Amino acid sequence: MDVTSFGIDHNRLLRGIYVSRKDTVGDGVLTTFDVRMKEPNREMVMDTSVMHTIEHLMATFFRGHDQWADKTIYVGPMGCRTGMYVIFKGDLESKDVAPIMADAYRYMAEFTGEIPAAKAEMCGNYLDHNLEITKIECRKFLEEVLEQIKEENMVYPRQQG
Repeated sequence: MDVTSFGIDHNRLLRGIYVSRKDTVGDGVLTTFDVRMKEPNREMVMDTSVMHTIEHLMATFFRGHDQWADKTIYVGPMGCRTGMYVIFKGDLESKDVAPIMADAYRYMAEFTGEIPAAKAEMCGNYLDHNLEITKIECRKFLEEVLEQIKEENMVYPRQQG
């Protein structure tokens, strides 16, 4: 059984953007990114309402972006509530997506208005959102990680042995 994330040393994993996996589909590649907003087992995880709001806002940002809309396959929360998974078309590395990810987090940190698709007919749990806390979490990740991203925030620490 090869579950890539189970081989990552979560005790040393920092906040950042990591290549979780690359899959060949036809003659193309899909790259899954682990956008880790919280240090696993060391920081409080995000509330589901925050994760849900990030999902709506991030999907809206990427699917509406001139250059990234056609490359965006999926945006969704991690079950452990420490970050998001984003899948893009292309054989990409963390450094390739760091600038656009910073733009996405800036968009979310500054978002005003109604959360996109937060209506009963458009969402399976439309009441589970929290825009104000989402903005705080996104600003923190943007300022503390994305605006000064380092190699250690883009390369997974592997388990020893």
